[in-house]
Amino acid sequence: MSLRQRLAKVAPERETVITVGVFDGVHQGHRHLLNRVIELAGDQSLPTVITFSNKPITVLRPSTKVNYLTTPDQRAGLLREAGIRLVVGLEFTPSLSQLSARDFTSVLVDFLKMKGLVMGPDTALGHNREGTFDRLTDLGQELGFWVETVAPLADDGAPIKSRNIREAVSRGEIALCNRLLGRMHSMTGKVVVGNRQGREFGFPTANLEWFPDLMLPGDAIYATWALVDGKRLPSATSIGIRPTLGLTERVVEVHILDFDRDLYGQEIGVEFVAKLRDQETFPDLETLITQIGRDVEEARLELARDQGAAIA
Repeated sequence: MSLRQRLAKVAPERETVITVGVFDGVHQGHRHLLNRVIELAGDQSLPTVITFSNKPITVLRPSTKVNYLTTPDQRAGLLREAGIRLVVGLEFTPSLSQLSARDFTSVLVDFLKMKGLVMGPDTALGHNREGTFDRLTDLGQELGFWVETVAPLADDGAPIKSRNIREAVSRGEIALCNRLLGRMHSMTGKVVVGNRQGREFGFPTANLEWFPDLMLPGDAIYATWALVDGKRLPSATSIGIRPTLGLTERVVEVHILDFDRDLYGQEIGVEFVAKLRDQETFPDLETLITQIGRDVEEARLELARDQGAAIA
């Protein structure tokens, strides 16, 4: 489907104020920008986001490997929760990368009735990033839209960026990650059949199959909330290769506390609250099982604290 065909399918009846980007994670910095889009749209226009399902770098440099904080569906849902009325998902393709800034903005004006374009500090549109703020301002005077740039939101003096959050996630720094996101880092996955050893140990787990390009937290044990059938259930989640068992495949195992229902084939969510410990190799299974019991109790305490903080 061409860009024009895609936009024609979602063409709004009202004028729009638009911002464009990947918006991976929809973090605090993104919401700072989105709030300005909503403010400028007012009651007369639709606050609109064009979000790319893939990072442009994966097209411009095809060998580049990219992991994401959110799936495209998660991203769209978070954008709507932030107050964006029209979310337009696009794949960044080689043909799209060749469009000039004039051609791209002309399409937005023609099909989405764009009256305003809001840019982040690093935004540039069009082939070879020719669409700088000054270039887009000139095009806006010609095509009938205005342009505004929003300064970045900072945390401890540094701009909040998806790259920094991905680094925190990879290190298992959940507290920092959640602060920058402004919410809990989460993932969803389909429950698949594992080796069933958790059940043998007395701690049955839901083994998750996840979106292949999703950034997982670093190998560790975490206190988590499991999202099952619309309910948040206390859980402890292990990410890693299970070295004590001599395995090499990286897995995500969710032990839902005081829960023993068959979830095979069901999609569940996981919200990460706190890191409990790194993955370790234990001398024998008995020591491992004892430690899992301690992990479960520590997860209970962390989740009770989290619940208490939410109520307060």
